[in-house]
Amino acid sequence: MNTKKYCAVLVGLGLVTLSACGSGSDGSSGSDSKTVTLVSHDSWAVSKSVLKDFEKQSGYTVKVLKDGDAGQAVNKAILTKDNPQGDVFFGVDNTLLSRALDNGLFQSYDAKGADLVKSAYRVDQSKHRVTPIDTGDICVNYDKAYFSKHKLTPPASFADLVKPEYKNLLVTENAATSSPGLGFLLGSAAQYGDDGWQAYWKKLKANGVKVVDGWEQAYDQEFSGSAGGKKAGGDRPLVVSYASSPPAEVIYGDPKPTTAPTGVSYGTCFRQTEYAGLLSNAKNTKGGKAFIDFLLTKEFQEDMPLNMFVYPVIEGATVPQEFVKYGRQAPDPETMAPAKIAADRDQWVKSWTSLVLK
Repeated sequence: MNTKKYCAVLVGLGLVTLSACGSGSDGSSGSDSKTVTLVSHDSWAVSKSVLKDFEKQSGYTVKVLKDGDAGQAVNKAILTKDNPQGDVFFGVDNTLLSRALDNGLFQSYDAKGADLVKSAYRVDQSKHRVTPIDTGDICVNYDKAYFSKHKLTPPASFADLVKPEYKNLLVTENAATSSPGLGFLLGSAAQYGDDGWQAYWKKLKANGVKVVDGWEQAYDQEFSGSAGGKKAGGDRPLVVSYASSPPAEVIYGDPKPTTAPTGVSYGTCFRQTEYAGLLSNAKNTKGGKAFIDFLLTKEFQEDMPLNMFVYPVIEGATVPQEFVKYGRQAPDPETMAPAKIAADRDQWVKSWTSLVLK
């Protein structure tokens, strides 16, 4: 398995092998109106041929500045909003969207092709400060071999995870530092409500849940079902990851397995959507707008699944057969209104930290 690429892809739902991806000393577009600078998290990836098509058709050269995981990238973009590092930001998701909008990170732009975005993913329709680009599901994954060996049925729901038979089996990410960790917390809050999620986490803690800083450590070191976890001696057969993790295990398997070695507990899923926006004070607004338009083209949308292991958001875009066979979307994921996330996220994370980590 190409572990380095795989880890980068799935951190917060591949290595970028683009000639135009080197960032300058300050990452900005400067006065070069033919350069568009994209600021993103480490998971950004696109096929060379697809990016070159955009560059050829638009006349712009794309420069990519990757700024760590989603939370780090959003926070840094907010701190530098008056003198932004680039023109477009990609990768703020619904768990952090209100923080970006409340801090004035983006300016308004109604992208071409936005009418093709499925209605379930549209937000901020009055101001058009962000454009939906992709979606995915944060879910508990399980190690099929472990559960087969122990003749144990994998958990199917949030409620199952606190049962005695799953004691000391689950590893999750820190909700304060990790996008999937935060998504899992929000999923539990959606499931059990304002008055019930803390009691649920008390039970999870008592049942031996392990918390680590980020997805890479959880999935690629602690989880016994991943290729990396097997090499690292991981002993947790349950991990908070993505519904698209099983097809990634097949695609990057060496040798490639005929069936996915991991499965998804679909009753534990939380729907995540990522957005792009034109940064306030961007130096190349015209180029930035053209790039956001490109992100909604069918060519880019159909290129995303095998590069970033996410699903397209526009009508008519197809996904690879590996996704159909091994990584279907959750049929009934937990969701939460952006306004609810905005109102309660920070307090929930604070309470979660006191409850689970202390």
